Amino acid sequence: MSIQMKPAAQHRQEMTGIERLSLRVSSMINHPVAQTQRWVRVHRLDSDGDAEWEEVMGLLSETPELDLTFNDDESVMVRWERSSVEQRDDFIVEQGSAGQVEEAAPF
Repeated sequence: MSIQMKPAAQHRQEMTGIERLSLRVSSMINHPVAQTQRWVRVHRLDSDGDAEWEEVMGLLSETPELDLTFNDDESVMVRWERSSVEQRDDFIVEQGSAGQVEEAAPF
């Protein structure tokens, strides 16, 4: 008796170069060490195409909270400042009746 399995590769879509690079850069920026030091150096890999690199670096450079320094070795230093919750436009802070910020639930 033999068991035949359907190949999973037929149903799986490959990631594009931009998706792969974006995911790598996002992981680097969101890493706990990078979040503590508030900077990360992104190295361009041989597998990063010109168009993908330009697209992702362009998107990063358009982000006002990020400061990018392009180095001669094709790496990019990404720096950012610690932002308070009140300065973020993607985070809603509800205030109590006395104008005080309500404490978040512990769960």
